[in-house]
Amino acid sequence: MRKVVVTGIGLVTPIGNDVKTSWENLINGVSGIDKITSFDASMYDTKIAAEVKNFNLENLHPKEKKKMDLFVQFAIKATEEAIKDSGIEFSENEKEKVGVIIGAGIGGLRIIEQQHKILIENGPNRVSPFLIPMLIPDIASGQIAIYYGFKGINFCTVSACASGAHALAIALNLIRSGITDIIIAGGTESCITPLGVAGFCSMKALSTRNDQPKKASRPFDKERDGFVMGEGAGVVVLESFEHAKKRGAKIYCEFIGAGMSCDAYHITAPAPDGFGAYLSMNYALNDAKINPEEVDYINAHGTSTQLNDKSETIAIKKLFKENAYKIPVSSIKSMIGHLLGAAGAVEFISTCLTIKTGIIPPTINYEYPDPDCDLDYVPNIAREKDIKVAISNSFGFGGHNVSLVLKKI
Repeated sequence: MRKVVVTGIGLVTPIGNDVKTSWENLINGVSGIDKITSFDASMYDTKIAAEVKNFNLENLHPKEKKKMDLFVQFAIKATEEAIKDSGIEFSENEKEKVGVIIGAGIGGLRIIEQQHKILIENGPNRVSPFLIPMLIPDIASGQIAIYYGFKGINFCTVSACASGAHALAIALNLIRSGITDIIIAGGTESCITPLGVAGFCSMKALSTRNDQPKKASRPFDKERDGFVMGEGAGVVVLESFEHAKKRGAKIYCEFIGAGMSCDAYHITAPAPDGFGAYLSMNYALNDAKINPEEVDYINAHGTSTQLNDKSETIAIKKLFKENAYKIPVSSIKSMIGHLLGAAGAVEFISTCLTIKTGIIPPTINYEYPDPDCDLDYVPNIAREKDIKVAISNSFGFGGHNVSLVLKKI
């Protein structure tokens, strides 16, 4: 089985439109959460979110941008950075085999809302002919391929908040199998819209700490009251080790395992016993041929909801037993909110950087210990630690669980 490595990374997040800015803010505990600015949220129970700020896709013609929902633009921007970072110069022959797999949990919700309003107010003949290709979740993968001329494997994973992580897991196995040497993989999302926020508000899933937006996302803290919606994209260049070595590429880390499972319990709530999350982590370690004692860090799903944080803690303790108390566990959602379909990819990149730099981003806003969440959550301040093996967890509505294992190289 072939080794797979990460050679390029790209980010668009609520705390930076590139990797350098995002990472500096992550390790400094900077929150990107504030009052919603993209629409009037005064009538909503939740009036806060983690929006991407000052975004501009400079290299795309305005006419082309008009044909793309924001979630696609985020993905293209992150891909540009990842490819530039990787140093790859693709030959035409090589482009025939380059794959693209970009996950998205919801897709073009903004364009649906806009065009539905046009339908109601002006009739069906005024609906944009670009409506369908703008809203479908797979269009991010398609547009990236069109932009670069990549003709290899190309599709989208749609599994709610596990979408980006599923894209990475599948890409790992496709490269391992020898089908291709290079896959552009990740996740993207932009659903901070009137309907999107209203839907999550109606579920009572969101934090209503509107008077303290910077403190609203507080994973594992006893006073947590729901997650905060975020948006953005994370994209990586994955290569077979042989291909990367041959071209003298810099390597962030080795991608050594992926585990996938389902809670088979409820459409939104995680299984209280954490068994599905336990299975995905266990499957991932088995796939990576790593013992639980070898894991140095866990990048948690850590949404800041009562049920999720408790069940993930239970799952970690079930798998790692007494050693669970020795493993640093942190959630960057405390700073960037929950990026839904992009979350798994952005958090995978954060884990890559933790391995590369030896710095663990903190879980900010951890102020009141919860007896049900009693692990080391790297509270409030980043920590230096040599990380050789790390896990990144992503769990989605529908009970979808993905755990990814990375290793220092």
